[in-house]
Amino acid sequence: MNRIGPPRMKPWAFPAAGLLVLVACAEQPSGADGTAPAAQRQCGVADDRPVALPGGTFPMGQMDVYPGEEGPVRTTTVGAFWIDPYEVTNRQFAQFVEATGHVTLAEKPVDPALFAVPEDQIPPDMLLPGSAVFVAPESPSSRYADWWQYLPGANWMKPYGPEGPDFEPEEPVVHLAYADMEAYARWRGGRLPTEAEWEYAARAGQDNYTDQPTEANSWQGVFPTFNDESDGYRDIAPVGCYRPNAFGLYDMIGNVWEMTSDFYRPGHDPDDTDNPRGPGENAAYDPLNPDFPSRVTKGGSYLCAPNYCRRYRPAARIGREPALGASNVGFRLVYDEAPAGSPDSPAG
Repeated sequence: MNRIGPPRMKPWAFPAAGLLVLVACAEQPSGADGTAPAAQRQCGVADDRPVALPGGTFPMGQMDVYPGEEGPVRTTTVGAFWIDPYEVTNRQFAQFVEATGHVTLAEKPVDPALFAVPEDQIPPDMLLPGSAVFVAPESPSSRYADWWQYLPGANWMKPYGPEGPDFEPEEPVVHLAYADMEAYARWRGGRLPTEAEWEYAARAGQDNYTDQPTEANSWQGVFPTFNDESDGYRDIAPVGCYRPNAFGLYDMIGNVWEMTSDFYRPGHDPDDTDNPRGPGENAAYDPLNPDFPSRVTKGGSYLCAPNYCRRYRPAARIGREPALGASNVGFRLVYDEAPAGSPDSPAG
């Protein structure tokens, strides 16, 4: 399948009908090129201080995979900034919740107005607090409705639903709405990156590619029914299990999709090349979610498989409805000034 789209479902299938763009991508079995299998991997990041990037000019976008989404390639310049070396973890988000008492959107009852149908037509479970969870179907299927379930009780503390395990502290936090991410960013003194900043950081000077990387957590096997787990991770991996890129950043590709601050529309504006911030909200448009402005997410996730999509690349991008979390979407922060304990100024 060449295009990722939301499930075409009845209005009550998920909150704000048809707004999910829940994406899957993957990689070749770990060890195929001599990399260490998961059992031998050492997870974690020795230095968690934000990394100083000097900014620079790079070719943003790609034309040989999904050109309508990712093209045209444009020479893009970004200024200096600092960026976290890994995705925000459950441990870090728990510290924020303990300090502020923040309650995420997935922990609150659903507003019936989001469904645009009379409330008596909405199944009661769909109004309960919850989030979207990937559940592998028993038989092959190309229907999103067979893979994703709105599970009451799923949230960042219970990423696989109320009957599943509790969160693992060093795994990326998921099931957050954009507003939850922004609240955490304000508390930390950072912000979500622009798409251009994120892609510059993920590329780290690397050229475009199309092959599935081995140093990333994604799906080994045939999506969505068979994952041979040859890298040891069927679902989300702890941060830092795979080698960092040339900038010292972990898991920019795979593990979980990462939200950016840009609104989404297909393709790039070739004239917007100097610290681009994406389209304005009124100019945003996602053909798979036409009724609501989406945000750009980047990097692919643990569900990415080449038989379904090829979005395990820095240039890959999809729109994401910001008011609903999912079990494969997270984020990391950037900073305009050096955070405490970080280098005083970006350096190459």
